[in-house]
Amino acid sequence: MARQDSLQGSLPVLVLKILSRQGPLHGYGITAQIEGISDEILRVEEGSLYPALHRMEEAGWIKAKWLTTENKRRARVYEITAAGRKQLEEQESRWREVTAAVAHVLQRC
Repeated sequence: MARQDSLQGSLPVLVLKILSRQGPLHGYGITAQIEGISDEILRVEEGSLYPALHRMEEAGWIKAKWLTTENKRRARVYEITAAGRKQLEEQESRWREVTAAVAHVLQRC
C-alpha cells in the first residue's frame, strides 16, 4: 500500500499518543515512531509536523525545551502535559467512535 502524505486530522492524537508512551522526543523521533509503528503506511512531513507541534504547544497539550544531545547538537524536545493527557483521552475516544462507525458502514454496504 502506498504511504499516505496526509494524516487528515489525526496528527495531534498520534503525537500525543507517542509522547504519552515514549516520553520526551524531538520532532524526528516523533516522526520515526509514527512511521515505524504504522509500518511506513503513515508519513509525517516536516511541513505538517512542526506547525502541529507549535499549535499543540500553544494549546498547552505539550511543552518543549531545548537540550544538548550527545553529539553536542541542540535539539528541541517535546513532552506531553496534563492537559495533553486529557485531550488525548478525549481524542482517542472520539477516534474509536468514528472508526467503529466507518467500519460499520463498510460492512453494511
